[in-house]
Amino acid sequence: MTDRAPGTIPRPVWALLFALFFSALAVVGMITIVGKQVFDMTGRPLDLGLLGLAEFVPVALFSPFTGSIADRFDRRKIFAIGLAGEAAVAVGLFAYVSSDPTSVLPIFALISAFGVARAVVAPSSRALPIDLAPLDVVERVVAMKSVAFQAGLIIGPVLFGVIFLAGPQWPYLAALAAFAASMSMLSAVGAVPVARLDTVGGRQALRDALDGLRFIRRRPVVFGAISLDLFAVLFGGIIALLPAIAEERLGVGAVGLGGLRAATGIGAGAVALTMSMRPIRRRVGRVLLSVVAIFGVCTISIAFTKTYLVAFVLLLVAAAADSVSVFIRSTIVPLATPENMRGRVLAVENVFIGASNELGHVESGLTAAAFGLVGAMVFGGVGTLVVVAVWWTYFPALRDLDRFADAQTAGTRVQPAVAVPSEVAQAPVAPAPVAQATEPGT
Repeated sequence: MTDRAPGTIPRPVWALLFALFFSALAVVGMITIVGKQVFDMTGRPLDLGLLGLAEFVPVALFSPFTGSIADRFDRRKIFAIGLAGEAAVAVGLFAYVSSDPTSVLPIFALISAFGVARAVVAPSSRALPIDLAPLDVVERVVAMKSVAFQAGLIIGPVLFGVIFLAGPQWPYLAALAAFAASMSMLSAVGAVPVARLDTVGGRQALRDALDGLRFIRRRPVVFGAISLDLFAVLFGGIIALLPAIAEERLGVGAVGLGGLRAATGIGAGAVALTMSMRPIRRRVGRVLLSVVAIFGVCTISIAFTKTYLVAFVLLLVAAAADSVSVFIRSTIVPLATPENMRGRVLAVENVFIGASNELGHVESGLTAAAFGLVGAMVFGGVGTLVVVAVWWTYFPALRDLDRFADAQTAGTRVQPAVAVPSEVAQAPVAPAPVAQATEPGT
């Protein structure tokens, strides 16, 4: 790491943040255009859900193994290989769309290949910011990573939408250029001095892949943070219902719907920018559970409003609360994970995040069909509050986490297997040498 003044972000970290920005811009922009083209070709909303499923299934299948790869090899190179795979898919989409296609099946196949590349990218790209960040700026780096993603999330669809007007194939060349820019920024990161997993043999590699799951299950802080996201988003996700909310509850059209979607980006982006300058440093566990509860309350409140401005503000607040949750979890999980396990653990978390988003959309649709639009939102919001109450009770290690630095110590604690009688615990014992615990796969 180069010399730097205390409290400042090193240059390699800035290069990585720009690489993450260009990657997010390309991914979100390209997926947005693919969705539009598929819907233009078929006119079936179901195909949009199937398109998301085509991307998610390879991520779920391959992430445990790509996480192990990210722990064994240079994560910069693994990230670059994944980016090259995504760029190859962009070239394939450009070629196919340029041929005036009539079938969406090749597009689905290419998006499945894109999902494989995403499975390669995710563990390395999510671990690298923590690998590179000095401890005194780790919270700022995580917040800046969120800023980079939100910037790509906002700019990508708009930019690619404008380019689409020149021809449906040209956004994929823009994606190719953005992926190339990301790889160029990544080349400026330099060496990452972290411990790596030493694995020999295919059978041991399979055990290493499963170690990520075992590690998460045995660490209350990590398991609590990851599972909180899975179940809270599963119940509380209402983004899939926004078109129906806009039309049936608020009486607005496409422009109004666009404003509601913008509210989520504004809320999340504003919080991410604020966290980059004034990150949360104390009582992080209680803040995490509290903001998830705020998200649930906002979901319930949106169900009962018919005023557009009120719904806009509630969505903004909900997105801001969710952004705080993402910031805290994105800091806790990698800090509580040893360097040589971050790829595997973050790969599993990535599957959980994808599952919560995809299954959350399914849950919203099914409950809306069963209980109506208002009933679905109330059910989801109440479900989120129940999740918070359960996690508050059964994950005290997460609830009582004070500083982010404490997560490093908490990550080494496993669930106790045997209760120790108080008289034994209080009995004086002779000093004994302390042995360092070893993590799975080391």
